[in-house]
Amino acid sequence: MNKAVNRIVKPLILSFAIITAVLGALGLALWALTFHPADIQPAPVACTGKAQPLEGGRTIKILSWNVQYMAGKAHWFFYEGGAEKAPTEAEVMQTLNRVARVIKDENPDIILLQEIDDGAKRTHYTDQLNMLCDRLEGMYPCRAEAFYWKAAFVPHPDIMGRVAMKLVILSKYQLSMAKRYQLPLIPENWIFQQFNLKRALLEARIPVGSRELIIMNTHLSAFAQGTDTMEKQVKAVKSIIKRHSRKNRAWIAGGDFNLLPPVNAYQALSPKQRAAYRRKTEIKPLFEAFKAIPGKEDLGGDSRKKWFTHFPNDPDIKAPNKTIDYIFYADKIKRESAYVRQSDTLKISDHLPVVAEFSLPAVSGGKK
Repeated sequence: MNKAVNRIVKPLILSFAIITAVLGALGLALWALTFHPADIQPAPVACTGKAQPLEGGRTIKILSWNVQYMAGKAHWFFYEGGAEKAPTEAEVMQTLNRVARVIKDENPDIILLQEIDDGAKRTHYTDQLNMLCDRLEGMYPCRAEAFYWKAAFVPHPDIMGRVAMKLVILSKYQLSMAKRYQLPLIPENWIFQQFNLKRALLEARIPVGSRELIIMNTHLSAFAQGTDTMEKQVKAVKSIIKRHSRKNRAWIAGGDFNLLPPVNAYQALSPKQRAAYRRKTEIKPLFEAFKAIPGKEDLGGDSRKKWFTHFPNDPDIKAPNKTIDYIFYADKIKRESAYVRQSDTLKISDHLPVVAEFSLPAVSGGKK
């Protein structure tokens, strides 16, 4: 009897051990292929050449722009409803040149960029940050960066290769340090989550005498319908900013929030476009807590179209149709001017650059 049982049990135990070992090896391989940031971790900062000192009381210009990994506007990509996979290398180079042209013309003091690729298959393994900085010819000696999509190989049929995309802050002024804050993830299958984007907020600090100006750049989720991800990400961003406000620091936070403003923007969209958004926008807590560009006063009237920042790649949409990119700023900072640069940027990215000038307080910041 025991011999008969052993003839059955031993092979089962061996099979279980083999399956466990194989699954463990696959799990380790998956983990090694993908990106696992801490909740809060230092972000790389680099300064070359001589950065300008930033003095309190002066006016600074900020430009925030999702450059769509320099893909241009000639494609409707698979992840947004189209069929195309990637831009050509020539299109990437052309878009880099166009982005550099706009930046040189605007000549901002600080730049917040979203969707910068670094060694990704879809953009021909280019280092887009270095290539852009080469074209800017030393205008921005300091940079901070943080990845929010990174994997050595993504086994998706429309990707099948390396992904690497980051947030970037470029500055004419000295950066003392930077941090990467992990934002809440979309709840999904654990394996899918490892290969998916890990949205983040990048924070950099600029010395202003004995105080600091806090600069923040973020890009919230785009495909989180049916979950509470956007509420959680907005809450996390608000919490980070609130900590700086409580310490009486001067701060500016911008980026692609992928959310409509709280001014009846939902009703203005076609039924097809509404599918990606909620009637009651999740960004409302940020508008209630902080000053924004564009603000409710900009977006509530007939002039709201000049504040549109998104021009979808869908060929049925012929012009920018909504605002989803913003710059928020501290009470102690004064808005001098602001606009969305639309006229000559419509063929560069599916987003348009938001530009603002601010007067800093004479003594900027608070407790470090």
